[in-house]
Amino acid sequence: MKDRFEKKIREVDDFLMGKSTVHRTLERVAKALEDANVNFVLGGGLAVVERGYVRVTVDIDILVTAEGLRRFKEQWLGRGFVEKFPGSHGVRDSETGVSIDFLIAGHYPGDGRPKPVRFPDPASIPREEGKMPVLDLKTLIELKLASGMSAPDRLRDLADVIELIRINGLSADYESLLDSSVREKFRELWRAAQIPRREL
Repeated sequence: MKDRFEKKIREVDDFLMGKSTVHRTLERVAKALEDANVNFVLGGGLAVVERGYVRVTVDIDILVTAEGLRRFKEQWLGRGFVEKFPGSHGVRDSETGVSIDFLIAGHYPGDGRPKPVRFPDPASIPREEGKMPVLDLKTLIELKLASGMSAPDRLRDLADVIELIRINGLSADYESLLDSSVREKFRELWRAAQIPRREL
């Protein structure tokens, strides 16, 4: 029990230092995508970290087009990456075991059913010179809201929005930047974010 606890603490430390298996896998898959000439953007928990709220995550979410995913698979399956199952949007790094889920442009977050908010084309996301492309704050919040609103098992997405509001000091009128379908939920979570944290 003690050994397992200490192992988990080391894993958290490695993640916070940027030396975890997740970070190693991110470097490997980013290079593989670049080599396959695939336009991509980092999403999910690592995008949340990049946008200010530091939390540990054990997998990687990457936004690509369907064609980009096809090219990546064609070039890299069996060469360091394996499909989770045939035809899956997810792969696993065969060296580290870390899971990589590809978010497909045009598809819908959360329950996967049609809704006003979709995963955007990665080419439409603003980029910072010299840095790995990451979902911008507005798009990340919209996707997290749409996901958490539509899938009851995605409450982590709504909690992420609360923390992103807090850490970025977002005002109530930030909602005007968001798709109208998620504004009411943003208002609700913005109010929750104003409540001081309490110890358990």
